[in-house]
Amino acid sequence: MNARWVLWAGLLLAAPLAAHHSFSAEYDANKRIQLEGVVTKIEWANPHVYFYIDVKDAAGTTSNWACETSGPNALIRQGWKRDSMKVGDRVTVDGYLAKDGSKTADARQVRLADGRRIFAGSSDDGGPK
Repeated sequence: MNARWVLWAGLLLAAPLAAHHSFSAEYDANKRIQLEGVVTKIEWANPHVYFYIDVKDAAGTTSNWACETSGPNALIRQGWKRDSMKVGDRVTVDGYLAKDGSKTADARQVRLADGRRIFAGSSDDGGPK
């Protein structure tokens, strides 16, 4: 019976790993992007924290972009707090475009309106340094 519990525990612990993906599977290291906009939503969850920003293009059309960062624990180790960025904040995001053409970016650095910079990427995720 102990072997069953060990197997069951192993499966439960491995499940979150299946949801994780590599940088190169979803993002193009040759397509850097800089987005400026207002934060509309923040999803502070594993395996990656996402935040969404409304970005206006040159024609004045607003689009909502998803910005992916590292997971919560990695962000905390890099100095983030749950309130480092709030809905309504104006931000500038440096990152990389999604390969699928969606309005999704791998956020590497976030610049807040007061000039503070927050590193959002992980040096362990295989993305550009």
